[in-house]
Amino acid sequence: MTGILVIEQLLNGLQFGLMLFLLAAGLTLVFGVMDMINLAHGSLYMVGAFLAAWLVGLTGSFVVGVSAAVLLTAAFGMVLEAGLLRTLYARDHLSQVLATYALILILNDGVKMIFGNDLPLSAPQALTGSVELLEGLHYPAYRLLILGVGLLLALLLYLLVQKTRLGALVRAGAANREMSQAMGVDIQRLFTLVFGIGAALCAVAGALLGPLLAVQVGMGENILILAFVVVVIGGIGSVRGALIGAILVGTIDTLGRSLLQHAFREFLPPQWASAAGPAVASVAVYLFMALVLALKPQGLFPVRS
Repeated sequence: MTGILVIEQLLNGLQFGLMLFLLAAGLTLVFGVMDMINLAHGSLYMVGAFLAAWLVGLTGSFVVGVSAAVLLTAAFGMVLEAGLLRTLYARDHLSQVLATYALILILNDGVKMIFGNDLPLSAPQALTGSVELLEGLHYPAYRLLILGVGLLLALLLYLLVQKTRLGALVRAGAANREMSQAMGVDIQRLFTLVFGIGAALCAVAGALLGPLLAVQVGMGENILILAFVVVVIGGIGSVRGALIGAILVGTIDTLGRSLLQHAFREFLPPQWASAAGPAVASVAVYLFMALVLALKPQGLFPVRS
């Protein structure tokens, strides 16, 4: 195990964490502002990835295809919120869970009918090489693009939430929805905008991770679990908490999967070490969440007191 390997895996963890943040930010805003548990949030990640793969193949341009996929996913999310999810706000959380789980099944079958089980999506040809960051450390250029886009979107989302009127309304709605509505805030319009922003962030994550992971039906379910973990760790409704929680979860998961394998190979057969590393890393994420909740039951940066 070398220092170069550790630095490389730290960069991978930061990259994965920033993509988790894009999912968790929309999820925590929807949960914090709307008080709604939306299990279908990961399906928007899948829809964005499929639209990006289809449009990149159709246009021949990665930038044009991904940009169009983000806009279409945002529009789809707002239509979905206005037409279906809005009827669930007054229901209890169990009804929301059951309804949005049914929506996962519907969207999975709908995507399968339109696009098939999977679609190919490749990184731009110009970014297929690597960049030498340090002597001996050659890091893939496409992963650097993901890091840059993730950091830029995190900054823009921070400015939106902290420095704009829309952000003030979102923070007020997350802190006290009833009082915001009593003060004249158009809650329905706010909910639609928040849901559209969350859907767009999901599409960015799905499109950028598509070349690294498989663009396939059901791809949103596994990553949605980690996104919920991030929301719980960071604090419901807190964008800052989602960012810190996502980076922590991404780093723990990535370092655990790679470095634990090397550690286990010192006293286990290679095939056992390869299986034990990812398993222990997954457990470590949930142990970390349990530790955070034991010390701070409302998360690291709770919005509501």
